[in-house]
Amino acid sequence: MSSSDAHVRARGSDGARQKRDLSYPPLPPALVVPVYDNHTHMEIADGVGDGGDGPIEYREHLDRASSVGIRGVVQVGTDLETSRWSAEIAAREPRVLAAVALHPNEAPELEQRGLLDEHLASIDALAALPRVRAVGETGLDFFRTGPEGRDAQVRSFEEHIAIAKRHGLALQIHDRDAHDDVVATLDRVGAPERTVFHCFSGGPDLARLCAERGWYMSFAGTVTFKNAEALREALRVAPRDRILIETDAPFLTPVPYRGRPNAPYLVPLTLRSMAETIGTDPSMLAAQISSNTEIVYGRWDHEPVTVNE
Repeated sequence: MSSSDAHVRARGSDGARQKRDLSYPPLPPALVVPVYDNHTHMEIADGVGDGGDGPIEYREHLDRASSVGIRGVVQVGTDLETSRWSAEIAAREPRVLAAVALHPNEAPELEQRGLLDEHLASIDALAALPRVRAVGETGLDFFRTGPEGRDAQVRSFEEHIAIAKRHGLALQIHDRDAHDDVVATLDRVGAPERTVFHCFSGGPDLARLCAERGWYMSFAGTVTFKNAEALREALRVAPRDRILIETDAPFLTPVPYRGRPNAPYLVPLTLRSMAETIGTDPSMLAAQISSNTEIVYGRWDHEPVTVNE
């Protein structure tokens, strides 16, 4: 891959997109204590740069993030192409670790085409690379996939769990409209030691259950949304040592820039909102989250980059 391959794909176009403000928000004040974005998608082109010249590429995302106190990111794949891209970027960039997986919405189509096992085998091979530290995002999504595709999603999820355990990696879970089935699957086959509910979307009951199981809850910009009181209540009951933070960029931009392109440098907005919600100092929360993140994924400098450009 050449350094010019800045993006794999663009964010999907629709009528709503045409009405969005596509300019990137301004830099927030820098954090005093740095933290990590444990789930982002820099492979997706979205937004317009300061000069109106189109999306910014991953190095600029990382430079902006570094300037406001973001130590590093976990770049997350959702299919074979983006998982390979994520692993390649992690191999060349010290501020990036990778997660690799097939998104649950990919599984039914791959199963129908007879390709699911082949793609899972490729994910297994990527998971062996030294700067790949998580399997994800995987899980269940009953919002976009109907009953006819659920068996394929469950089979894919179970295989991803096995890959994570085989390689001793963290598991990043995508859980949309499927809380009970996700928990049931984890209980049935056994969750990896480090299991993360990416973009945690449950209420306080699911937060208590995750705490009982020792699972991590990663909060995104959604926790700042006006209509997300149940999510904030979940944050209040979550143990501090089980909290992570993410952007899920370019999606889920925190208030006050909801709807505009998201990026790792906007983590401070979410972190400060979270600190206010639970009544603590942002620096104290950042220190705890930074420690939690390194427990889940290891240190970003533990394995050196292996590709020089």
